[in-house]
Parts: sequence; C-alpha cells; structure tokens
Amino acid sequence: MPNSTLSVELGGQAASAPKETGKTARPVVPTRVGFVSLGCPKNLVDSEVMMGMLHEAGAELTARAEDADVIVVNTCSFIASAQQESVDTILEMVRHKTEGRAQKIVVAGCLVERFRSEIQKNIPEVDAVVGTGELENILAAAGIETPAGRLGESYTGSKVGPFVILNSRAEGDAREQQGRFSREAWDGAIGDLPNYLYNEDTPRILATPGYTAYLKIAEGCDHPCSFCIIPQLRGKFRSRRFESVIAEAERLAASGVREVTLIGQDTTCYGEDFGLQDGLALLLEKLAGIEGLRWVRFLYAYPNKITGRLLETIAGHDNICSYMDVPLQHASASALKRMKRGGGAGVFLKSIEKMRRVIPNLTLRTSFIVGFPGETKAEFDEMCEFVREAEFDWMGAFGYSDQEGAGAFGYEAKLPEREIERRRKQLMNLQRQISKRKKKALVGREFDLLMMGESEESDLLLEGRTEMHAPEIDGKVFVNDVPEGMDPRPGEFYRCVITEAHEYDLVAKIV
Repeated sequence: MPNSTLSVELGGQAASAPKETGKTARPVVPTRVGFVSLGCPKNLVDSEVMMGMLHEAGAELTARAEDADVIVVNTCSFIASAQQESVDTILEMVRHKTEGRAQKIVVAGCLVERFRSEIQKNIPEVDAVVGTGELENILAAAGIETPAGRLGESYTGSKVGPFVILNSRAEGDAREQQGRFSREAWDGAIGDLPNYLYNEDTPRILATPGYTAYLKIAEGCDHPCSFCIIPQLRGKFRSRRFESVIAEAERLAASGVREVTLIGQDTTCYGEDFGLQDGLALLLEKLAGIEGLRWVRFLYAYPNKITGRLLETIAGHDNICSYMDVPLQHASASALKRMKRGGGAGVFLKSIEKMRRVIPNLTLRTSFIVGFPGETKAEFDEMCEFVREAEFDWMGAFGYSDQEGAGAFGYEAKLPEREIERRRKQLMNLQRQISKRKKKALVGREFDLLMMGESEESDLLLEGRTEMHAPEIDGKVFVNDVPEGMDPRPGEFYRCVITEAHEYDLVAKIV
C-alpha cells in the first residue's frame, strides 16, 4: 500500500500553572511535539490517538520539525520500500536533534514491532520506541508527566476509560474457522502480540480536515496470507465494541464531520469475535441514521466476507457510499492458493456481477500483487484477462515484496525484480486504458461534490471528491467553473457536472 508523510499542525493546551510558593513562579512552557505519520489510514488514527494523549497532558503540537522539542515518527513496515522510507525519515528527523533544537526522537508504529532492538542499537539518537500495542506509553516516551486519573491507566474488557487494553478474549472465540488463525496457530504468542484498542473515551485529535475522519472499527488480523506480516505487527483481530464506534461517530458528526471512512485490516469481519453475524451491515445501518453524516464508507473488504445483507444495506441507504474496496491480490486460483487466500477469476467475476447488480452505480476498487513467488506467465496472463473482464473503476498493482516472517519468504522460484516491475507496469497500462474509457463515460453526468478547497496543482483550480473517490487514494476532481458570485467552501457539498475526463482525473463545473 502506498505511503504518505503527514505533518500535523495543531495548538495544544498549556500546562497547568504552578502552585504558589511565595516566590515569583516561572511560566510553564509546554513541550512542543512534532509528528510525522507514515503509511496507511490505520497508522494515521494511531498518530491521532497519540496526539490526543499528548495534547490532553499539556503538550503543544507543531507541524514544524525545527520548532519541536520532541519529534515522533510513526512508521510503516508493510513492504520493503515502506521500511526504507521509515528509516530515511527517522534519520532525517535525527538531524533536528543533532543540529537543531529537538531534545528527543521517538519512533512508533509497525517498524518498532519488527525491529525494536535494531532501531535502538543502530540509531542511538532515538530516545524511545513505542509499538502498535503501546500507544499509551507515548507520554513517558516524550517525557510528558501523566495527568493523575486521566492517562496511563490500563483497562480490560469493556470497562469505560480512556484506554481499553484487550489482553485476551474469552475462550470459545467465534473466529476459529477455515482460512483464519486459530488460537493454537498463534503458537502461544498471544501475550506477546500487540493488543491495544482505543475506544470512544480515548483522547484523539484529527489530522484530517475537519469535515472528514477515519474511524477504526477493528484492529489486527487473523488471516494467514503468506505474503503478509500484519498479524505479527498488529496482533489478533479484535473489534471495537458496537456502542463505542457509534458513540465516536456521533461525536464526530456533532463536531462538523460530514464523512466518515471505516477502516480495519478486514472490516468485513467486524463483530465476529463477539459472535456477531453481519456485524458490518448492522454497524452501517446504525451509522446511516446519525444526523449530519452525509457520506459513510468502509475500506478493505475480504472477498469471501461480502454477504448479501451487506450489499443490500449499502444499496438501501443514500448516505452509505456505493463504493467497495476489495483487495483481491490475484486472479489465478493456483497463485491464490500459494497466497493462502482462496478464490479465483471465475468466483470473483460472479461476486462482482452480484455486487453491481445489487448496488446501482457501484464504484469498485481492488489491488493486486504482481510477481508472487512461482508466478508463471500463464498465471500472470490469467490475471490480466480477469482485469479486462472485470473492468475495475480503480486498481492498484504492487510488486511482490519479500518479508522475513511471512510464509512466502521461504518459497522458492522467486522472480527477478526487473521481471516483477515489467509485469506490474504491463498490468497498470492495461488498467489505465480501462480507467480512461470508464472516466470518459462520466462526461455530462451530475454528481454531488465534496469541496476540498484550492487545488495543489494550480491556484486557478478548486479540488473536490465525489462519492466515487475515497480520501487520498483515488483520482481527483478539478473544478474550473463556478457560478458567478459563488464562493465554494471546503467541507460543503455542491452539485457538479463532469466536463472532461482523463486517465484517472476528472474536470467539473459547479451547477
């Protein structure tokens, strides 16, 4: 998955004033903390939670690394390129300690779960590390005193508090089924795996524009995909309590958020660890009834978890986006078997046909791994043919990245990097033509547009998103024509008509 760097600029609360001592008290200067968040939206939410904890403890948040006393780098470790970006970013931030005013460098996130000791040994300028299951340790890592009774306490189960640490689930967990890790499959490492899960009472500061927010509904993963190390980095799959998600969504809507995007490693498994069937559909139905939420969408659906009820729920509510992100990873049944995924082109095409039949105007996104160990020319050609038939609206293709600890690391018949990249480009060129044709068919159609403000491409253009565009990952809609006297505001919705189409981006005018 692509990586992005996000710096956050927010004003923190000042620390409490000192008690009277008979002497003139020095003003308390809050610690300034700067954040760099790398990787996926799930990582971004972790950064927002850590920022919330620091802010509540009296720290001041700054977007300028040169102004920070403490710099936190929240890292990604999903693939080799993400690991390299994380290391490069840490080294870049270290310069603000060796050459600037920064006093502490804290490294957080997935890279810590993989290379904790190596980070501390090889980059001695790093003062503290915080893994994905240790977010509550960010205060100590940053040298911020914990406010009594508010932060740093550990809770278990469903107790109400600023943190919920789910140390274990009750025996008889409802997830032990074919294609998922069983308790035995974790090899007794349950206690060593990350188990943190925030709730509605956890301090959190949004790093996204005020009109849109991610809402993490689950953490971890139980799927044994042979290319992936997410279970080792994030722990067992665990859902947030239903009431907790609703409470946070209601608070976000009350604060002016108009769009929420539900995220988790596998949102379609939401509630299974509670013994809940169709948990995501039930959650979506409840969220659709929250006043003020104009768009509700979810990301990362596992192919065989897309039920009829889920599709009907999406189709039955105007404010649930007709948008599905289903990472298929491959289309060849033999390759998918090596990936420990299951399925194949025929099964997937039937599923896609059903999705499009039940949900009018469905926008469908997927992603593929190219060059998986042992991928033959016939398997690759089968994937290309499948892409031609499926005609996805959005698609990403990633070259296989060998990860120590993943099942496929020990596989033989690894493809050369040059061949992997050649195949990846071939597949993306195929999708580019499909996308160009599908985008051209949108010209003349009207859509609701969420205005985002002035475009980064040119100050002569505005930029927005339609229901077809998930935040940050899909193409752009450039607005070059606005009715006279109108001053479109970010976060507001406008009716637009598409006037031009390119391979991925659209041009529109407000009507």
